[in-house]
Amino acid sequence: MALDVERVREIADRVAASSGLEIVDVEFLGGGKARMLRVFLDKPGAGTDPLAGVTHEDCAKFSREFGTILDVEDVMPGAYTLEVSSPGLDRKLVKAADFARFTGSRVKLTTRQPVNNNRHFEGRLEKLEDGRLTLDLSVASHKSRKKMGEAAGQKIEIEFANVEKANLVPEI
Repeated sequence: MALDVERVREIADRVAASSGLEIVDVEFLGGGKARMLRVFLDKPGAGTDPLAGVTHEDCAKFSREFGTILDVEDVMPGAYTLEVSSPGLDRKLVKAADFARFTGSRVKLTTRQPVNNNRHFEGRLEKLEDGRLTLDLSVASHKSRKKMGEAAGQKIEIEFANVEKANLVPEI
């Protein structure tokens, strides 16, 4: 029996919604006896306040319910490890809604295709509008500014479809 990735995500979404949570990401790692299913949860409306997010109790409850359904419906054939956690302070930004939710936050991102001869950017996310992100690069760390060269200190627009990977940069 092959792994039905969409079915796993569907079950995760359903279990999370029943507890007032949302799925941030689902990852499948490893192979053979070392397979891992990693699920990242958050609470809708938690905003940028990390203390308003998902709790250890939320993760434990989700893990019990989700794991039971996966096992009963035999959606994950063979042995696997289930890991459930919050996305953390340096959470991934995946969907357009993630970028909209964290407007005003510092982000680090990599593009699929170079923009101004660069694929790596760090800055404050000013907006997501009409499929384009606007980043203020003047807030990047010294190390990132060196990598970005002359692009540092300015604003840049990047097509959302060109974003390969993006994470929040914690500001403490």
